[in-house]
Amino acid sequence: MGLKTKEVVEQFYQSNFFNNEKVVDDFLHPDVELSWYGTTGFRKLDKQGIAEISHQLASSFESLRAEIEKVFSKKDEVAINFTYHVRTIENPDEEMPLGHFIAIWELKDGKLFKGVQISQLGEEIDESPWS
Repeated sequence: MGLKTKEVVEQFYQSNFFNNEKVVDDFLHPDVELSWYGTTGFRKLDKQGIAEISHQLASSFESLRAEIEKVFSKKDEVAINFTYHVRTIENPDEEMPLGHFIAIWELKDGKLFKGVQISQLGEEIDESPWS
């Protein structure tokens, strides 16, 4: 891809991965592992598991937009803080926050390789935690 480490992570989360399998292949290492701590508990995902969640998102949402708050990178490691906003199929005219996320990724061969992600259900916030 030729992207810098930080750009790989930003572009993945801002992409349309949820409805384009090629994006998943372009950004995820074949041996990707994601440890996800969410409101429904812990999930350990490989590439197939991430692709399955992408399909679930595509069947539920008209759009998915990442609002990135902060991104830090050092060599092949990146930390990102963002909120996903969605438009549902039932109500495509209203965008609402789906969840707030913090993820830390290690890249290998220019692709997402090992990650830890923490999320909580979305809610409207008045200002950035970084302001």
